[in-house]
Amino acid sequence: MKKNALLLLLAVTGTYAQTEVKFAAKIENRNSDSLVIQNRTFKKVLKANKKGDFKGAFAVETGFYQLFDGAETTTLFLKNGFDLSLTMDAKMFDESIVYKGKGEKENNYLAKSALANEVLVEKIIVSDKTDPKKLIDDYIAKSEQSLKDPALDAVFSSNMIKELEGDRENLMMMAEQAAKAQKLIGQPSPLFTYENFKGGTTSLSELKGKYVYIDVWATWCGPCRQEIPFLQTIEKKYHGKNIEFVSVSVDKAKDHDKWQKMVTDKSLGGVQLFADKDWSSDFIQAYGINSIPRFILIGPDGKVIDADAKRPSDPALQAQLDTLLK
Repeated sequence: MKKNALLLLLAVTGTYAQTEVKFAAKIENRNSDSLVIQNRTFKKVLKANKKGDFKGAFAVETGFYQLFDGAETTTLFLKNGFDLSLTMDAKMFDESIVYKGKGEKENNYLAKSALANEVLVEKIIVSDKTDPKKLIDDYIAKSEQSLKDPALDAVFSSNMIKELEGDRENLMMMAEQAAKAQKLIGQPSPLFTYENFKGGTTSLSELKGKYVYIDVWATWCGPCRQEIPFLQTIEKKYHGKNIEFVSVSVDKAKDHDKWQKMVTDKSLGGVQLFADKDWSSDFIQAYGINSIPRFILIGPDGKVIDADAKRPSDPALQAQLDTLLK
């Protein structure tokens, strides 16, 4: 009787083991002592142990999740029964992600795909001589071929294939935006006059004679918020130099108070402005801005130096500013 009870217990334990995801992570130069795995209906926080590693087991609904390390995010595909181990160097976030264990194939695909997408976007933005449509078509075709691998989870493959057409549209839109931005270089910048957080209004024309680095953002934009600490560092480094840092919020009018509160709570520096008609503002439209964050660099003569400038987190921005402000 005891033997039968033990066998039943083992069977039940085995069943429960299959209804959870096991997840472990070893992260060099980690940004936080917590990892957050979440989507719209789920959130799991893993705390670092004494060795600095992360381990956990939890039940999920099959699907896609975001992993946040305190500074950056990556996409996960999780399914009960997966036993995943992540290794990563947070200083080389996307480039260093490697998964091992059950579920590694799907999640390594996601990591490599994100990196390939980043490289493709960079080629599009810097106006690679190759026709952007050809670059995008080749990327989609290669992705489709990879997703035909029968070893991949069927739900994963199906969802990823459906996403590819949306990816194509977004990339083509980005290519059009980059082409439009390229045409603005060397031309007088479109102007604006916007509400200033400190009171009154500020016009771009008032800043003529200085370099102007413009950050187009919104309070609801996660990637925008991630750039804030880097922007604050840049502002401190070039304080007193011939450059003005301007942040233009494209929040809707109903979120005006939310904008003011975030500027206060986050001690945002530089010139904090609120666009008059959010995305429909003339200045935003003139630059063809349809995704944020977006950064613009204008010269003392009021002409556009870079209509799609490097982000504050990109070391290339400081190298460019060092050259301009020497």
